[in-house]
Amino acid sequence: MNWLTNFVRPKLRALVGSNVPDNLWEKCSKCEQMLFYKELASNFHVCSHCGNHLKFSVKNRINNLYDNGEFTRIKYRSKLKDPLKFKDSKRYIDRLKLARDSTNEEDAVVVGYGRIGGQKTVAVFFDFDFMGGSMGSAVGEGFIAGAEFAVSKGYSFLVVSCSGGARMQEGIFSLIQMPRTVIAVNKIKEAELPYIVLLTNPTTGGVSASFAMLGDIHIAEPDAIIAFTGPRVIEATIHEKLPQGFQKSEYLLDHGMVDMVVQRKDLKETIAKILSLLTHKKY
Repeated sequence: MNWLTNFVRPKLRALVGSNVPDNLWEKCSKCEQMLFYKELASNFHVCSHCGNHLKFSVKNRINNLYDNGEFTRIKYRSKLKDPLKFKDSKRYIDRLKLARDSTNEEDAVVVGYGRIGGQKTVAVFFDFDFMGGSMGSAVGEGFIAGAEFAVSKGYSFLVVSCSGGARMQEGIFSLIQMPRTVIAVNKIKEAELPYIVLLTNPTTGGVSASFAMLGDIHIAEPDAIIAFTGPRVIEATIHEKLPQGFQKSEYLLDHGMVDMVVQRKDLKETIAKILSLLTHKKY
């Protein structure tokens, strides 16, 4: 990328002025083609060369899924907490503050409601930029707040997972969120409300081992990693070579673990149709 930074960008700025953004290009993580950022954004951050689904922000997902991008946030308890006074290379409390400053979010989930294809839907979006979308106490609070709101209003419930799993800095307090979120899912099901999970890259650890695999319908983006633990750990444990594409969306679809793999551009229409069928309301 040095030739782009050191040569091409200065030349462009000399020609058209200083209003050339730093992110004019982005390299595909799969085929390594250079992609013009505006074209990439207009294509839902999907590589036009190989179809690779690149990182997609929570803001982009909301605009992509919700009618007119209208999304009302639901507040949840997210006070800075460091129950174990955890410290590795830096203090956990400092990591939290840094994540909040860099993302302008309270924690690793954005919770709110609006309409998807006219269907009233509460959603929990995981933000991978906030400590890898890891699930700590605040994430559990956000998930439960969303589920309780959905039950009180009779809205459908959608989770868009993108997480490395439980947040190790909170230890047992993080692991407790697994049964807590499962109980929240059970309340959704008892109220006979649709519960849809959109699995994006990556969905791993305690997230995949709890609420993420309990949906009425599981949708996955292409080539997403969906697993509990990494393939190297599994191979070292069972002393066997894993199949090609193991833990990818398409492999899980072939083996009955997800219901469908859907291109990002088709997600809104697909989810809206599913909600229409499950709620018996016209789309």
